[in-house]
Amino acid sequence: MTLDAKVPSGPIAAKWDRARFDYKLVNPANRRKYTVIVVGTGLAGASAAASLGELGYQVKAFCIHDSPRRAHSIAAQGGINAAKNYQNDGDSAYRLFYDTIKGGDYRSREANVYRLAELSVNIIDQCVAQGVPFAREYGGLLNNRSFGGAQVERTFYARGQTGQQLLLGAYQSMMRQVDAGSVELFPRREMLDLVIVDGRARGVITRDLITGELEPHAGDAVLLCTGGYGTLYYLSTNAVNSNVTAAWRAHKRGAYFANPCYTQIHPTCIPVSGDHQSKLTLMSESLRNDGRVWVPKTQGDSRPPEQIPESERDYYLERKYPSFGNLVPRDVASRNAKQVCDDGRGVGESGLSVYLDFADAITRLGADAIRAKYGNLFDMYLRITDEDPYKVPMRIYPAIHYTMGGLWVDYNLMSTIPGLHVLGEANFSDHGANRLGASALMQGLADGYFVIPYTLAQYLASTSFTPVTTGHDAFREATASTQGRIDRLLAVKGNQTIRSFHRRLGRIMWDHVGMARNDAGLRQALQEIPALREEFWNAVSIPGSADNLNQSLEHAGRVADYLEFGELLAADALHRTESCGGHFREESQTPDGEARRDDDRFTYVAAWEFTAVGTPSALHKEPLAFEEVHLTQRSYT
Repeated sequence: MTLDAKVPSGPIAAKWDRARFDYKLVNPANRRKYTVIVVGTGLAGASAAASLGELGYQVKAFCIHDSPRRAHSIAAQGGINAAKNYQNDGDSAYRLFYDTIKGGDYRSREANVYRLAELSVNIIDQCVAQGVPFAREYGGLLNNRSFGGAQVERTFYARGQTGQQLLLGAYQSMMRQVDAGSVELFPRREMLDLVIVDGRARGVITRDLITGELEPHAGDAVLLCTGGYGTLYYLSTNAVNSNVTAAWRAHKRGAYFANPCYTQIHPTCIPVSGDHQSKLTLMSESLRNDGRVWVPKTQGDSRPPEQIPESERDYYLERKYPSFGNLVPRDVASRNAKQVCDDGRGVGESGLSVYLDFADAITRLGADAIRAKYGNLFDMYLRITDEDPYKVPMRIYPAIHYTMGGLWVDYNLMSTIPGLHVLGEANFSDHGANRLGASALMQGLADGYFVIPYTLAQYLASTSFTPVTTGHDAFREATASTQGRIDRLLAVKGNQTIRSFHRRLGRIMWDHVGMARNDAGLRQALQEIPALREEFWNAVSIPGSADNLNQSLEHAGRVADYLEFGELLAADALHRTESCGGHFREESQTPDGEARRDDDRFTYVAAWEFTAVGTPSALHKEPLAFEEVHLTQRSYT
């Protein structure tokens, strides 16, 4: 089956304007008649709920935390891109579009990426109007800094807290609508199933995480804004509550899952220190503006960094990529860090880290200037490692960070289930095989503030709705199915902890489907994951009951879904025998170790249809046409 992305015709710069004119609208007086369910209240969900509430729709917003302010969006510290060209350094919407297509290794949909670049300028204006405290120059204008994969300064930032400040802006906008009565907020709820009526998404089943009660909710459309699936790998930079459950349950109801193997490894994370950890800490990519990455030239050199002279240091990114240096894209920086560590030149006790050194920047700019830019990040590093980065280099190593794969959506953000729209990281659409730094915040806010208000109206105005209540048979079936899965989990009564299974699954994924993949390793993963899944359902121990607060039960449900989803991710990686972006197949690389695409065979989106647990999924393809940007080998030299 070939998927139709519903991309508008005409020149790329005119597609979004043409689409907005052609879309049907909903009369202001009629909007209050529609109920829209928004699952997730991070940047994408909060901005969508705020925008739709402001327009007059009746919105139900579901938050997995006690407050939307705790969404994982706050962890995107470094900045948000926008083609404002305040620096007068040659930037434009087209250049941002080009950098994003190239950064994604030519595996994203051109029309979506251009729309994202086009809307970037509106996002900054929106956020400034909300009071987001972006950094400013001496004269009062908004400041910019560089980020990986670009040669212009287009990244707007609020010290090292950009995601947090943007989330507060979206949160306060949403809470204004809560106060006005157009948005009803449901905190501490987890979506456990999607309800389909007459082939359309008409509701969700949620679990109250305090009382344990299963709650059906009906609506006219469902917006899934639940983030990515990086915690599949157990150790990642993601919040421990981040998970795939909502997207996976929607997938099992008929939503295709696209490009799950596209997982991004962030190059600047605090290295693993032991099995006691449940997550890893991200050091913002913005640090690569002033920090220099290096390792000793000699294998096994264990001297303290200050005792290694300049002549015996290898600033390998600057050496290999003179045009971009330390600001190469994340996949390139991550693979190079792995390579030098595999060569025996890694630093620290484990040998699995490289130095990020600020000595030159402190000498050139002064410690106060560095403190003004990165002070909170340096303080965080000191608290975690007990090493002062003002005096010694940071030690960093790549870690799972962002997932470019997600539920398949068309140009209107609609999944293969009519009425189910997917926003932000939960969809696959804009980043291709690799995400450029500072573009995740951009996509989440663009989808919520500026895309979904138009595309949702088109869907609602084009659809005849039969009144549906939670008494419908589909809601009873979904509730019973959800309860049955919970009962099955609690009935196992095994003797192994949930965390032990999660950790073992994460190790399988990191070893065989991590920074580098090969045929033998992927096939081994596809044997080990089903075996681990069977063991889980026979040996997992879940204390407590289903009718009250039970975080063990929450965790068990998510791990159970990961034990199914992990198999799909590995199968997707096995089928794509090319290398592209974050998906690096060892069998497909250039002589100098760079990713080698196979454009003749793999210039498409791989969208998978669920069949049954343990049986191969059905592959559907969306061909990718590159009419604006010619397919070339990525080069950052």
